Amino acid sequence: MYGTPHIVSDVMTTTVAAVGRRAPFKELVEMMQDWQVSAVPVIEGEGLVVGVVSEADMLPKEELRDDPAEEYRQLRPPADMAKGEAITAGDLMTSPAVTVRANATLAEAARTMARARVKRLPVVDETGLLEGVVSRADLLKVFLRDDQEIEEEVRREIVARLFPPPDSAVELRVEDGVVTVIGQIRDTSLVPVAARLVRAVEGVVDVRFDLAPGRRTAEA
Repeated sequence: MYGTPHIVSDVMTTTVAAVGRRAPFKELVEMMQDWQVSAVPVIEGEGLVVGVVSEADMLPKEELRDDPAEEYRQLRPPADMAKGEAITAGDLMTSPAVTVRANATLAEAARTMARARVKRLPVVDETGLLEGVVSRADLLKVFLRDDQEIEEEVRREIVARLFPPPDSAVELRVEDGVVTVIGQIRDTSLVPVAARLVRAVEGVVDVRFDLAPGRRTAEA
């Protein structure tokens, strides 16, 4: 395996705003504004996640308030009408909640967000208890990784294995997360493999190659 992928627990927020089923509508609005979040988990008992209330769940109330006409009610889906008339988190929430485990990779969390079309995921343990929250912004934190750290991993885990000397002579440059591989290699068929592996390294934005076939001599 080339490197160790970051997992959700590396980037998640552990101080989380959460509410119970009975939390009133106004409290939800105030909490989202105070915490500057777009959704909050709904919990019960010792922290079991039973749902999530998002801004999207709450907007039907504004639509209903602005246009209470019977025509509007007839055109809206029953679920939207129910949310538009809801006054507590238990009635507003989307359930079951889409969640992720702390040991999931960032790629897995990103796929879960994309499929569910959500911006934040509650992080739960094996029993479903809330451990934290991971957001889209959290998943992007890996791109803040230092260029030198990226270079060292690519050199150690990929270049040293695919293009070892003396058959190859390769240099690396990393700038703003973009990896450039320069030099001569014996087997150019390995370039697509190297590209795939380099792009999988945490923090890599892109990879470019400036390679020539052949073996560099000692005098070169």
